[in-house]
Amino acid sequence: MSETMSTNEEKKKPPLNGRRAIPSNNSNEEENEVPEIEAFGLIPRGFNPKDYLRAVDIHMFKEPHEINKQQHHTDKYYSPKLIVRRGQIFQIQIDFNRPYKPETDQFWLEYLIGRYPQQNKGTYIPILVGNVLKPGEWGAKITHKENNSVRLSIMSSATCIVGKFRLYVAVWTPFGIIRTQRNSATDTYILFNPWCQQDAVYLDDEKEREEYVLNDVGIVFHGNINDIKLRSWSYGQFEENILDACLFLMDKAELELSGRGNPIKICRVASAVINSRDDNGVIAGSWDNTYTYGVAPSAWTGSVDILLEYYSSKQPVRYGQCWVFAGVFNTFLRCLGIPARLITNYSSAHDNNANLQLDFFLDDEGKLDTKLTKDSVWNYHCWNEAWMTRPDLPVGFGGWQVVDGTPQETSDGMYRCGPASVQAIKHGHVCFQFDAPFVYAEVNSDIVFSRRQKNGIQVIEKIDTTHVGQLIVTKEVGGDGMMEITEEYKFQEGSEEERLALETAVMYGVKKQSTQDVYQPQTDVDMDFQVQKAVLGSDFKVTITFRNRSRNHYTATAYLSGNIVFYTGVAKSEFKKHSFSAKLEPSSSSAFDVVIKASEYMSDLLDQASFHFFVTAQINETGKILAMQKATVLEVPALRIKTQGELVAGKVMSVTVEFTNPLKQTLENVTLRLEGPGVLRTMKKEFRQIPANSTLIWEVKTIPRQPGLRKLIASLDSNALRHVYGELNIQVQKP
Repeated sequence: MSETMSTNEEKKKPPLNGRRAIPSNNSNEEENEVPEIEAFGLIPRGFNPKDYLRAVDIHMFKEPHEINKQQHHTDKYYSPKLIVRRGQIFQIQIDFNRPYKPETDQFWLEYLIGRYPQQNKGTYIPILVGNVLKPGEWGAKITHKENNSVRLSIMSSATCIVGKFRLYVAVWTPFGIIRTQRNSATDTYILFNPWCQQDAVYLDDEKEREEYVLNDVGIVFHGNINDIKLRSWSYGQFEENILDACLFLMDKAELELSGRGNPIKICRVASAVINSRDDNGVIAGSWDNTYTYGVAPSAWTGSVDILLEYYSSKQPVRYGQCWVFAGVFNTFLRCLGIPARLITNYSSAHDNNANLQLDFFLDDEGKLDTKLTKDSVWNYHCWNEAWMTRPDLPVGFGGWQVVDGTPQETSDGMYRCGPASVQAIKHGHVCFQFDAPFVYAEVNSDIVFSRRQKNGIQVIEKIDTTHVGQLIVTKEVGGDGMMEITEEYKFQEGSEEERLALETAVMYGVKKQSTQDVYQPQTDVDMDFQVQKAVLGSDFKVTITFRNRSRNHYTATAYLSGNIVFYTGVAKSEFKKHSFSAKLEPSSSSAFDVVIKASEYMSDLLDQASFHFFVTAQINETGKILAMQKATVLEVPALRIKTQGELVAGKVMSVTVEFTNPLKQTLENVTLRLEGPGVLRTMKKEFRQIPANSTLIWEVKTIPRQPGLRKLIASLDSNALRHVYGELNIQVQKP
């Protein structure tokens, strides 16, 4: 890294820039040359640096069991270097060539980061040894002297840059400054500190800190609102080289080093660099069910493989969908010490023109017009929340902030989203940066069904104000259950507060079209439908129920359309069309069954095994339309994981993964993945085929590294079957 020869240095000088004296300092990787002897003038002939105090060795106390990593909650990082959190004391020991005499000797410490260190930018930090340490400010004091050694307590600033610093010990002599040589073993990583009250990411609950900063596995909730599914995800923020990979992301995003103490800036640039759109970021998204030359999004079991592949290849990793972007983003945030959690919003609106309504257009027969309908409702959408203060906003908008790495819409010219204050979204204060109107629409849009009549006039047939953002969840603290957080984002449907929040959002420029004047629904007939729970590969039925509450005889012409959809709600193909007429007797209910055969859907099925049903019925006597839509997900078989023998850290253990093919067809090109943070690095095994109803067994041997409660996570991927997962909690004993 460092340039040694002067000719080299000439070549590497950056081009001159008339605007700034030194080039931008936006790489943690790059270094500058630091002189070992910095003379004050001409050095007299007899000068010998060895006559003066000289640092011979520096002890960093950087082992996982030693004081620094224990007190700073960094003992889980798989790294030989010192890792500390800002705003908190850590210890080092300096061995000199002779005893240190405070009356005559003078030494200080220097922390440097990047290639152009400057004191006013916080990239060059000289620390004089004093008698007192002020909380949250840089300082050092001697706590112990023995023979030639001194023990120092060092306090870092609670707002300092987060990254990897280089350490030098400098000694003053009458003729110049003598420094220690560059030694990478003394490099010090400084991270955010949720345990420190002066840190912008301070979180006051120990159980929450353990979950949102220190837990290296999590749960992704997927499926849909009527059939919630969950799978585990390995964040692996402490695994080998992950910290360096996360710092590299900030270099890739060219975030100025002086801005890297600010969690708002870090989240904003990270939400752009997590996806590959417009900056060649970490993950390339693919939603078209073809994943050639890459890994299907459903096959990943965690973030580690993705981050390490990107760190080594510097090319986007293929492929991801929303939970993959969110999983990797969560690893990045937790690794740097920013409390973070993964959120799932069921029935999430992707509103293309941000008018707070999703327009579903029906043709004159009441069928969905796919050419005109541009908006979509995702079965679910995953994003992240990061915890921080927001000094850039009025008081009260700190706390959880929405950040989203999935590329949906551009913000300030790049595909990124957030940080947006959850509190601001709830109260409709969408004027506060960043991207609050977009997130507000994701959880609050109305679905408007409108029909184009033969004369070309658009008539609104139905407005569904409750479908979008019905349920917002995250993993519970300290367990694998689900915690509902819908109330953090919105008030109770239909409450006075909800109406006020909406009016506030509209006042701040969220567009909302008035629809009340043209829309008069059929009030005396209700329609609903239920989809039977079904296992992939079997037949199931849809039951449509009409309730006629009037005293009139009605007849209805009904139409059911079954579509295979991506989980983003975008239809791929219509596999079922069924029309029927219904007699609706006065003051009674009637039900109609439509059978869906496996043969009708299996050939077109996508990897989330997801269907979307539209039912529209026209009451012949009044001409009014009843419309309803629902998504449903098929049950997919699970993987079984077992362990054999005793589970002790440092000893060999055996893990088996079993799977039975439930389909009536042979599975081709099957890939199994297995991983468990602290137990085993990701292993992959490929199988040419698994015949129908046959069982596959895969056994692996591994040596668990960390004692405690650990989790094994497995996934199976093949062309015909995806989203197959298994997991197992294991207790690894201390040796």
